[in-house]
Amino acid sequence: MTATLAAGGVDFAVRAPAADMVWLCLFDGDAERRIAMQPHGDDWRVHVPDAGEGARYGFRTAADAAKLLVDPHAVTLDRRFAYDPHLREPRIDTAALVPRAVVTAPLPALDLVPVFQPGDLIYEVNVRAFTMRHPDVPPEQRGTIAALAHPAIIAHLKRIGVAAVELMPIVAWIDERHLPPLGLSNGWGYNPVVPMALDPRLAPGGIAELRATVAALRAEGIGTILDLVFNHTGESDVLGPTLSLRGLDDAAYARAPDGTLINDAGTGNTLDFANPAVRALALDTLRHFVSQAGVDGFRFDLATVMARGPGFDRAAPIFAEIAADPLLRYRVLIAEPWDIGPGGYQLGNFPADWLEWNDRYRDDVRRFWRGDGGAGALATRLMGSSDVFGDRTRGVGFVAAHDGFTLADTVSYAERHNHANGEHNRDGHAGEIAWNNGEEGDSADPAIRAARASDARALLATLFATRGTILLTAGDEFGRTQRGNNNGYAQDELLWLNWANRDTALEDYVADLARRRAACPSLADARIPRDATWRRLDGQPMRDADWDGANGFVLRLSDATITVDRRARTVTLDPR
Repeated sequence: MTATLAAGGVDFAVRAPAADMVWLCLFDGDAERRIAMQPHGDDWRVHVPDAGEGARYGFRTAADAAKLLVDPHAVTLDRRFAYDPHLREPRIDTAALVPRAVVTAPLPALDLVPVFQPGDLIYEVNVRAFTMRHPDVPPEQRGTIAALAHPAIIAHLKRIGVAAVELMPIVAWIDERHLPPLGLSNGWGYNPVVPMALDPRLAPGGIAELRATVAALRAEGIGTILDLVFNHTGESDVLGPTLSLRGLDDAAYARAPDGTLINDAGTGNTLDFANPAVRALALDTLRHFVSQAGVDGFRFDLATVMARGPGFDRAAPIFAEIAADPLLRYRVLIAEPWDIGPGGYQLGNFPADWLEWNDRYRDDVRRFWRGDGGAGALATRLMGSSDVFGDRTRGVGFVAAHDGFTLADTVSYAERHNHANGEHNRDGHAGEIAWNNGEEGDSADPAIRAARASDARALLATLFATRGTILLTAGDEFGRTQRGNNNGYAQDELLWLNWANRDTALEDYVADLARRRAACPSLADARIPRDATWRRLDGQPMRDADWDGANGFVLRLSDATITVDRRARTVTLDPR
C-alpha cells in the first residue's frame, strides 16, 4: 500500500479500515485537488492517470476532513515535520502544517550479504551531530548522511577499527509538544511519524543518498545498521497531533481494556504488534531499507514492544516473520531488550540469532572502575556474560551510549545536570553509575584530571578487551562531553561533536586498542572459550576465594593476555 507508478499514471492505496470515506489529496504548490478513493476490503484505492513521479500527495478521511494525513508507507517527504498546536485541534485544517508525501520511483533492488559480522566494533552515530563541526566536510554537506562518505570520515572510522556504523534514527521525526515553547528541539530523532521516509534535513538526496553512502562505506569494509523506532509514533497521547495512523488506522495503537492508550514506550502511545497490519508495516520498512539502500541490519529501539500482545512473548509472530523472509533472515538484528511496561526488561530473551544491548555489562564495568563493583562480575562481562546468554554470547557490550552520560562525563560527574531540558532536572536517569573523582564537572586540579584520564582509558580498554560485539558512541574516543546532561535529546547543538578540540591523545589510545583487538581474533568468537586461564595480579592461579575483594586479574586466552589492575587504573590487552 503506497503510491506505485503504473502504466499511464499512479496507483494510490492506503489502509483505513474504519473510514467511511477517504480522499486522495494531490498538491500543485498550495493548490489541492481531492479525489474520492474506493474501498477494497480494509484498503482504499484509486488510479490517477495524470499523476507521475514527483507528485505530492496526502490523504483525508470523513472522520475529520480538516486533517491532512501522511501516507504510512511514504518513502519521501517534501519537508520536515514541525510541531504546531493546531495539529491536535479537531476541525482545523492542517494542509499548511503537514509534509506531503512524494511519489518516488523505486531503485533497482539490492540483496547484499552483510559486511558486518558479530564480534566486531559498532560505532553509534548521530548523523547530524557527527559532522556539523567537522572542518574537513564541506559546509553544505555537514549534518547529512552523505557526509559519512567523506574521505576524512572514512579514514577516522577505519583508524579506530569501526566494522559498522549504527545510525541513530534517520527517518523524519517531530518534536515532542513541550519542546518548542521552551525553544528546544529533538536532536536524537526517536519520535518518528512514518517509518520509511528519511528526514529531508539529514538526507536531502533521499533514499539515493543513503544508498550511495552505504555503498561507499561498504567499499571500505564498513557495514551500516539503522536504528529504527517501531515502538511508538510521534502522534503521542490523546493530546498529541493527528498526522498519519491516528487518522487512518487508529487500531495500530495498543489499548487497555478500558480503551486508554497503552504507554509501554513512555511516549504517549505504543504500536500494537499483536495487530498483523502493524507487523506488515514494520516488515515492509525493513525490506525497503535492505532492498533500496543495502543496509546490513537494524537496531530496534525498546524492542520488547515488538513482542508484546500485550505481554512479552518469546515466540511473538514478528520473530518468525522476519526469520522466514528471504530478504531479512540473514540481516544483523539488534534488540534494545526492554521497555517501561510491565515485564519490560527482557535481556537474554530474544531469538538466538539476535544481538542484544547489554546494560548489565555497562553497569558492572562502571561499578568496578568506580570502586564498588567486584572483579568476578567484571570477569563475567569481559567474557561475554554467560550468566545471561549461555555459552554463546549475543550481547553488545558498551560503557556509554547516546542515552546517559558520555564516557568522559561518566568519570567527571556524580549527578545529572539536565536543567537545560526544562524539566527541573527530573528527566534522565537519576541513579546512573558515575563518579567525579573529587570535583563535580570541569576541574583545573591536575590530580583530578589525571585520574579522569586514567579512568576513561580503563573503561575504553575494558571495552576493547571484551569478548563479542562491542559498541562505541561517536566522540567517546576523543572525550565528547554534554557537560553532565545525561538526557541530551533536547539539546541539538550540545550534541555536535567538537572535532577541533578533541583529545587526540585519547583518540590515539583508542586507535592502538583497535589494532590490539584486531590482533586477537578470539575476542570476536561468540563461543565461550574453554582454554581461558585466570591468575591473580601476583601471578598465582586465581582460586574461588580470591575473587572476593580482588582488585584485578590476569586473563590468558589463546591469542591474548588481558591484565586488569584497579589500583593502577589500567587494563592492558597484549596479543600473544
